[in-house]
Amino acid sequence: MSVSMRQARALGHGLIYLIVSVGAVAMLFPLLWTVSTSLKTVDKIVVTRIALMPDPVAWNNYVKLFDRMDVTKQFTNTMTIVLAAEIGALAICSLVAYGFACIDFPGRDIMFILLLSTMMLPGVVTLVPYFIMWDRLGLVNTFYPLIIPRFLAHNPFYIFLMRQFFRGLPTDLFDAARIDGCSDLGIWRRIVLPMSMPVLATVAIFTFQWAWNDFMSPLIYLSGDKHKWTLALGLNALKGFEGETTVHFQMALSVLMIIPVLVVFALGQKYIIQGVTFSGIKG
Repeated sequence: MSVSMRQARALGHGLIYLIVSVGAVAMLFPLLWTVSTSLKTVDKIVVTRIALMPDPVAWNNYVKLFDRMDVTKQFTNTMTIVLAAEIGALAICSLVAYGFACIDFPGRDIMFILLLSTMMLPGVVTLVPYFIMWDRLGLVNTFYPLIIPRFLAHNPFYIFLMRQFFRGLPTDLFDAARIDGCSDLGIWRRIVLPMSMPVLATVAIFTFQWAWNDFMSPLIYLSGDKHKWTLALGLNALKGFEGETTVHFQMALSVLMIIPVLVVFALGQKYIIQGVTFSGIKG
């Protein structure tokens, strides 16, 4: 390879790194601004000049936030919904996906197509019928409208993702297990789940993010009871009234909501690409 070609390649790599670095800084700026604003005093927030370094650093904004609202209770309510969503996604959705991927029963493909067709149905179409149903059951202002659908494998995307992954697993293991007398439930629990950590971790991360950040469903079903608010509803309630500036409180709660998402993503990021990639091995 000539010197000029090496220089051109090095220049190209350097240009790519520069573009990626600029993009990373641009993507991180909102997060840095959020953290900075959460540590500013009110008089510094109303200044139009953008300054990322708070002066002085107002750590007591977080203390005042907990005095202003019951963040601990809202965190508990949010985790209740997230836990139900995780159980439904990892246990129930994976069991349904195993049935579509590894059990040959009459009408399997047609039922799977019908399941996928529900993904094309906008959520706003079923919003009013769902609310009327839960209202007539007397379950509005309870966690049941948010927990039961998530617990009962309501997300067809998760089922599709895991079904594609399961179809890529070696079928010889399933046949050998059946010869040894293992049931389908045992194959799912002892063979499929241990071999499917990439897709399970991917689904767990997606589920946590969507359930943690969900605002519309709690707003519809829980807004009437302040003690059942989630963190998303608490953040919405921090909007100032009568000229009150509460941006620092909003940013402080936003930081607290971002931290668990970042931790979960950091712990499972290596599984995301594997789960999405391996899910397309077999059709």
